[in-house]
Formats: sequence, structure tokens, C-alpha cells
Amino acid sequence: MRPLVWAALFAGCAAPPQAPVPVEPPSAQALVCLWTSSTPTIDGEDTDTSWTLARPTTLLPSLGQSTGTARCLRTDDGLAVFVSGPDTHLTATVTEHDGRTWDDDVFEVFIQPDTGEHYYEFHITPAGTTLDLRLPAPDMSIARVLLGWGGPKDRVRTRFLFAKAAVALKSGTYALDGDLTANQTEEAALGWLLSAYSFNRYKGDEVEVARLKAPKGVDALRLEAIAAGECLTRDLINTPASDMGPDELEAACRDLAQTHGADIKVTTGDALLDDNLPMIHAVGRASTRAPRLIDMTWGHDGPRITLVGKGVCFDTGGLNLKPGTSMGLMKKDMGGAATVLGLAHMIMATGQNLRLRVLIPAVENAVAGNAFRPGDVLTARNGLTVEINNTDAEGRLVLADALALADETPPDLMICMATLTGAARVALGPDLAPFYTDDDALAMALNHAGHRVRDPLWRMPFHRPYDDMIEPAIADLDNAPSGGFAGSITAALFLDRFVRNTPRFAHFDIYGWNPVAAPARPKGGVGMGARAIFDALPKVLSL
Repeated sequence: MRPLVWAALFAGCAAPPQAPVPVEPPSAQALVCLWTSSTPTIDGEDTDTSWTLARPTTLLPSLGQSTGTARCLRTDDGLAVFVSGPDTHLTATVTEHDGRTWDDDVFEVFIQPDTGEHYYEFHITPAGTTLDLRLPAPDMSIARVLLGWGGPKDRVRTRFLFAKAAVALKSGTYALDGDLTANQTEEAALGWLLSAYSFNRYKGDEVEVARLKAPKGVDALRLEAIAAGECLTRDLINTPASDMGPDELEAACRDLAQTHGADIKVTTGDALLDDNLPMIHAVGRASTRAPRLIDMTWGHDGPRITLVGKGVCFDTGGLNLKPGTSMGLMKKDMGGAATVLGLAHMIMATGQNLRLRVLIPAVENAVAGNAFRPGDVLTARNGLTVEINNTDAEGRLVLADALALADETPPDLMICMATLTGAARVALGPDLAPFYTDDDALAMALNHAGHRVRDPLWRMPFHRPYDDMIEPAIADLDNAPSGGFAGSITAALFLDRFVRNTPRFAHFDIYGWNPVAAPARPKGGVGMGARAIFDALPKVLSL
């Protein structure tokens, strides 16, 4: 079995009574400490216990003077914790991540031959399983908790492992300290915050989680803003279309604008034609809920950034009707809008020195006698003509008008986010957000930020030789090229035709949905790319 790395979660929130004695590390593995607000005792005697890195098969004595001792043994087949002392009676509970509890029968009592001391040995050996070991104080409250969070390879495969502890512990306040890097500490704290999320609008159930004192060196207010932005995104995506149409999405934007003192303008219904936003109108005109363009601005100084988010509140596919299996998740087709609103909250709540604009074309792609048709030719805001070969490729149409409008007053950076193509999911799956940009420095900054904050991204190419695939015979552009190849790339190339003047542009083809529950990310709506973009902004815009 590969060696485990353990983090100790100690109840309470005070700083450790004293720093642990430095131990020369034999490897990159480490034990991480959380400390109680008071010194734990055994049989009424103080025991100042420090968990440190142990060499394999080597016992380390505890710190301090007392009649009780604590020792830590690290072996190749797991971690054994020994607590010893004259007639010491100690029990513990080991809780697996799925909630199954192992009682005292997994623990064995040993008698040391030369002293007669009692040893209570706790073996944690399952491979690939995250467990927490709770060691009670004499009054049976939790004195400290050990959380297994694996080695470096495990942590590459799973994000936000500390969120498991928050959910498993359910109550109490804990403080984190020890041998974590700054990035790991921030990830642990953010995961702990996000573990409290649940979508309970219709059910009323809430997740019970323990509380964590903000670790030293972490900007707590910034992390709270990030978590709040992510939770806003999740709530918007998870809300069914019956309660999240263009009207309700506009209301959410107005609430956000009011919270942060932003300005907002909304162009609705036939006024879209008067304001030269014809493709937004064409896609949304068949619905009983009027299409609209939401335009929110905030900030008076600094560089300009424009966020454009696809707000298709439900997508039937139009006259090219989707099958039932494909339509079931289409409440999430406004995931791009939800994600840019979450990102906008992060920016405004942290008072970034920039000028922000958010553009959301909010529509419902419905079926009626006045729906746009396959074979129609539409004229976009910038004058390009578009042949409609599939009404289910509507997202790029509404985005095109919004992008063209944004490009008329070029920002320093434009970001487009959309749940645009199934081809992106085939290529990269649900967890990895592809993005497109011609700016190598921007791509590098985004990739670095995504890696740092555990918000994974993957750069895809604006492959210009595929341009002829989106150029039909009777119009400038084809909204759904035949052949089925390179669907995400051709969609990105289509959008790029509407950004001519902005110096830096990136398009994200996100999924916006977590199909399987994971730490800090329950099944359902999820933000993708927003945290990475937010982290990259200071470098990209020289803030």
C-alpha cells in the first residue's frame, strides 16, 4: 500500500500552545496539524502532543512532560497511532467517507512487556479511502481528528479533500495549521466553505458541516466572495426553467446590480429589433417569455473587461426538436450567464480596480408558428449573414449579437462563456473547461491560474484551416456545419468572426454541470473557469 498523508483536525480554534519540534523530513510526505484551544490531558495529566513527520517504522516520543505519552508510527502499510499510559482507557471512532462507522473492534490493546503500559493501537489501512480518526478527550468530546488525504498522486486526482472533513464532522469549530503550502491551505479553506452548499429551494434540506477558523495567511473575505459567487452560479443553474426564464434571470441580474451599486439596462422584445439585435430576437421570439439583452456596468476607473454569457434559459432545440434524453438537462443552457454573474460578483465584492461590463442575451428557444426555421438567413448586428442549418445551434446566434455590441467599444479583455457544444464534452469530459484564444500570454496566465486554484482549463485552437467549414454557399456563415467534425472549434471560429477590434478575447465552452457528486461539488450546477479567470485578472490586466 502506498504511504498515506494525514492531516490532524483538532477541535477548537486557538493557535497551537507551542510550535512543534522541527523534524528533518525523510520524504515529501507530511503530517498536518490542527490544534485544540486547550492542552489535551490523559488521566488528569497534561499532554502537549505534536504530530510530526515520522520516518517509516520509527516511533517518535511526544513533547512535554506527563505520565501519559503519545507516539506516532508511520509504516509502509498505513499509519498507526499509539496512545499509552498507566491504565489509560481511550476509545475512538473511525468514520469512512460514506458515513459507515467502524467501532472499537478494529482497535487492539497491547501490553508492553517491560513496563506493563497499555497501548491502544489504531490502524488505518484501506487503500484509496479517505478516513478521519477522531480521538476523544477525557470528557469524550473530540480532542483531535486525523484526516487521511493521500499522497501527491491522490491529491492530483481529487480536489477539495478537506471538504470531506467538514461534512463528516458536521458540527464544531476547527482550526487548521501545519505543513501545507499556501495554495493547499487556500484550497482547504475554500473547499470547507463550498462543502456547505446545497440547493434546497424546493426540499428544505441543508447540509450540516463543521466550521473552520480562517487559516493564517488566507484572505478570508476574498475566499468568501469566491464561494458566494460560485454558490450564486450553482443556484441559478439548478433552478428549473419554470422559475428561471428570461424574466427571472433579469431579476437575478438586477439583484446583483443593486447589491454592488452597478448600473443595468435591459432591451426586451421587439425593442431588440429597434436596437439592431436581430439574432437575439429571432431565437427568442417563439417563446411566450420575451427575449432580452441584459447590459450591466460597474466601476469608473482602471482597465475594461467585458463578460458575455449565454443565457438560453431553456433549449427545446427549436423546430429541430431535441429528443427527450437530450432535453432533460436544458435548464442548464444558461450556465454561461450564471457563470459570468458569479464571476462578476467575485470582481465587485472584492472591489477590483477595473471597469466591468456584463452582457447576457436571455432567451428561451421554443417551438411556435413564428419560430425561426432551418434554411432561414439571418443578418447579425455587424452585418454578417448567417444561414440556419439547425435551430438547435442557437447559442452562437444570440452570443454573436452580444459580442458584436461589446466589440463596438473594445474592452482590454473580453471573455465569452457558454454551454455551447456537446463536442467539447466528447473531447474533454464534464470536468475540464476548454477555452480558445489567440493570445499566448493570456492563455498562459489562465492555465497557470487554473492549476493554482484547482479550476482546471485546457486551451483549444482557433484552427483557421477550418474556417471554410463555417462558410456556406448562400451566406457569410453557417450556424451548424455538416459533417460533425471539430464541433467545438467551428463554434469558436463562428464567434470569433464577431470580435474584430478587441485586443484580447477568450471563449470558454463550458458544461456547467457536475454529473457525479465530489468533495465540495454536489451533483448539479457548477461554475467552471470563473475562479481561474478571477485569479488571472491581476496579471492579465496589471491590476
